[in-house]
Amino acid sequence: MARLAHTLEDLIDFSAARRQHIEERYLTDGVNWQAYEAVLAKLGDRAGYRVSYLDGVLEIMAPSRRHEQGKTHIGTLLAIYFVATNTTYCPMGSTTLRREAQEAGVEPDESYCLRSDKEFPDLAIEVVVTSGGLNRLAIYRRLGVPEVWFWQQERFTLYHLRADQPSGFPDTHGYAVIARSELLPALDLALLTACVRQSDPLTAAQTFRAGLG
Repeated sequence: MARLAHTLEDLIDFSAARRQHIEERYLTDGVNWQAYEAVLAKLGDRAGYRVSYLDGVLEIMAPSRRHEQGKTHIGTLLAIYFVATNTTYCPMGSTTLRREAQEAGVEPDESYCLRSDKEFPDLAIEVVVTSGGLNRLAIYRRLGVPEVWFWQQERFTLYHLRADQPSGFPDTHGYAVIARSELLPALDLALLTACVRQSDPLTAAQTFRAGLG
């Protein structure tokens, strides 16, 4: 276990993370909780990695430039929305979320507590550039995160956790697909989507702010 934490350079091509066009994903199984926390500690001073853990499987992802641009774009627009609508929020960004008893941990692309600060966010956002890896919904369910948004192929897919849907479909883990956010019901998802697709961040922010009225 300790050996894994001391041989990250063998597991990860750190130079790949500096290539703007590439996104690297590394998975290994048979990892206990102590080894997972050791990896978190060792990567603590290395910016730009997302670490996830589920039932002994460890995933380390080095996001691409496209990935980081997408997540920052979404975060900027949501900050505009919160301010314009006077919504109390606490941004948690990519804070490591984990519960040892549930054998689950994740670092979202963006995350928020709404209306009051909490240990775990109300909303988590994942930008998906390349498919594969651990099932994020399975992790978020174990952490009790109520709503999860995925931005993939230029569109949002929203999920909300249902207390009366303990199993759900195999890939949704008790989450129901929703047409609009139940946490932010006044949010115009079509407007947000159009502005995230806009290549110029300034134009996107101005258009989004104007659309909020």
